[in-house]
Amino acid sequence: MQKPKVVIDLKLSGTDVRVRRASRVDLSESRMIRIPFVPVMRFLVIGVAVSYLIFGTAVAPIDRGQLSLAAQTVDSTRQQLESQLQDLENQIAQEQDVLDGYQNQGASLQNEINATNAKIKKLNLQIQAITLSIKSLGNQISDNQDQIQSTQSDIDQNKLVLTRTLQSVYANENLSMVEVLLQKPTLSDFFGDMADLITIQSSLKDALQKGMDLRDQLVSEKEALALQKNDAEQMQAYQASQKQQLNAANAQKTTLLKETQSKISQAQQSVQEKQKQAAQIRNQIFTLLGGGQLAFGDAAKLAQVAESATGVPAAFILAILTQESSINGVIGANLGKCYYNDPRNNASGTVMSNTQKPIFLALMATLKLDPDKTPVSCPIVSDGAYGGAMGPAQFMPSTWQLYANDIASVTGNNPPSPFNNLDAFAATALYLKNGLTSCKAIYRTTFSQESCAAAKYYAGGNWKYYMSVGRYGYRVADRASTFADDIAILDSSS
Repeated sequence: MQKPKVVIDLKLSGTDVRVRRASRVDLSESRMIRIPFVPVMRFLVIGVAVSYLIFGTAVAPIDRGQLSLAAQTVDSTRQQLESQLQDLENQIAQEQDVLDGYQNQGASLQNEINATNAKIKKLNLQIQAITLSIKSLGNQISDNQDQIQSTQSDIDQNKLVLTRTLQSVYANENLSMVEVLLQKPTLSDFFGDMADLITIQSSLKDALQKGMDLRDQLVSEKEALALQKNDAEQMQAYQASQKQQLNAANAQKTTLLKETQSKISQAQQSVQEKQKQAAQIRNQIFTLLGGGQLAFGDAAKLAQVAESATGVPAAFILAILTQESSINGVIGANLGKCYYNDPRNNASGTVMSNTQKPIFLALMATLKLDPDKTPVSCPIVSDGAYGGAMGPAQFMPSTWQLYANDIASVTGNNPPSPFNNLDAFAATALYLKNGLTSCKAIYRTTFSQESCAAAKYYAGGNWKYYMSVGRYGYRVADRASTFADDIAILDSSS
C-alpha cells in the first residue's frame, strides 16, 4: 500500500507560480510590439503599448501597497491575539494554582469538620449514657429514701412498744410482794407473767437495734448514691461544655468551609471563563490567518466525525492535518501552489510524475474538476523530485485511489473528493489507524504512540528518525495534546 506523499510548499519571497505565468504572457505581448508593421499600425500599436505601460505602472504599485497594508494589518492583529492568548494562558495557570490551594484547604477543613463531628457524636453518646446513669441513681436514691422512712417507722413503733413495756415494768416494780400475790391467783401465774415480760423486752430491744442498724446502713447508702449522682452530674456538665465548644469550633470551620467553597467556585468559574476566552482567541487566530478557510471549531467537529468512525483521536487527526496543509495554524490553507502539468526539471518534465498523472486525470474527470485549475503540492527537493499531493490530507492520487471506497463508507460521499474537508479528514484517520495499531504494540504512552504513527505517516519505513524532539512525529504528538485541551474547552463551552 502506498503512503501519501507529504510535501511542504516552499514559497520564496516575491515568487508565485501564477505571477510567473502572467509575466510570461506579458513578455509575449512585448515581443509583439517589436514586429514591423505598416507605419500607421506601428503608431497604433506603439500608442496602445505606451498606454498599457503608463496605466500598468500607475496601478500596480497601488495594488501591491494595498496587499502589503492588508498583510501588515493581518499580521498585527495576529500578534495582538497571540499576545492576548499568552497572557490568558499565564493567568489560567495562576488561577489554577489558586484553585488547587483552595481545594486543598477545603479538603483539610472538611476532614477537620468530619473529625469534630465524630467527637461531638461520641460526646452525645456519653452524655446520653451519663443521663441514664443519673436517672438510675435518682431512682435508687428514691427507693433508698422510702426504705429509710419505712425502717424509721418500724423503729418508732418498736420504741413505742418498748416504752410501754418499760412503763409496765416500772409500774410492777413499785408493787409490794403482797399486792403482786393478791393480783395473781397462783404463784406460777406471777412468775409466768414476769418471764413473758422479760422475753418481750429482750425482743423489742433486738428489733430496735436491728432497725437502727438498718437505718444507719440505708443512710450511708443514700449518701454514697448522692455522691455518685453528684459526680455524674458534674461529668455531664463538663461534657456538655465540651460539646458546646466543639459545636462552636465546628460552626466556625463550617463557615470557613463555605467561604472556601465559594472561593473554589469563583476560581473555577474564572479558570473556565479564561479557558473559554483562550479557546475563542484560538478560534479567531485559526480563522484570521487562513482567510476563513476552516476555523478550529469546525475542524474539530469534522475530526470528531472521523474519530467516531475510526477510533483515531480527533486531536491527533487535527495535528496531522495542521502539519500537512496549514499556514500559521489554518488547516486547508496550504493546498498547494502548483498544477499537475507545470514544467519541472525532472524525469517527467512536470510537477506530477507520469505514474500519478493518469490516476489524477481520471479522478478529476470523476469529480468534474478542471485538472489545469486544481492546485496540488509543489515538489520539495529534500522529499523527492515530484509533487502532486492533493487537498488538506496531502494524499497522492494513487494513495487516494486505494482508500476511496473506505472513505466513501465513512462519509457517505461517493465518489469522495480529496478537496472535500470531511473526506480528507476521514482519509487521514483511516491511514493513521493502521499506524496507531502497530505503534501501540511498541510504545505504552499516548504521546509516543502518536509520535510513532505520525512519523510513519510522513516517512514510511524511515519513521524512527522523525520521532526525535523537534521533528515531524514529535511536533505532531505535541500539538495533538494541545488540541485535545482546546477541543475539551470548546465542548464544555458549547
